[in-house]
Amino acid sequence: MARYRKLPVEIEAAQWWVNGDHPEDGPPEREGRVVRYFRHPDPQYAGDKLHEACSRTWHVHGWIDTLEGGHTVCPGDWIVTGVQGERYPVKPDIFAATYEAVTG
Repeated sequence: MARYRKLPVEIEAAQWWVNGDHPEDGPPEREGRVVRYFRHPDPQYAGDKLHEACSRTWHVHGWIDTLEGGHTVCPGDWIVTGVQGERYPVKPDIFAATYEAVTG
């Protein structure tokens, strides 16, 4: 199988912990334009039920629309803006292994 390397492309990213953390979302009291409130009517997401991926209650999560559909945003995820303006969440460990800060 052939091997490939990602092209060196600069992206913008902001780490998300709570509503309002993304620079385009506005104050935390309002719903964000990029990362919205997580809403789901099913009882499996209510009260003190934990998200298995990060072990936090569902009410502290966000929701983001991506080119592939909607995705849950866990506290600590990075919101990456791609080369065509698309946005998507990236887990902190994947972000650290894939990206480095641009200086200068």
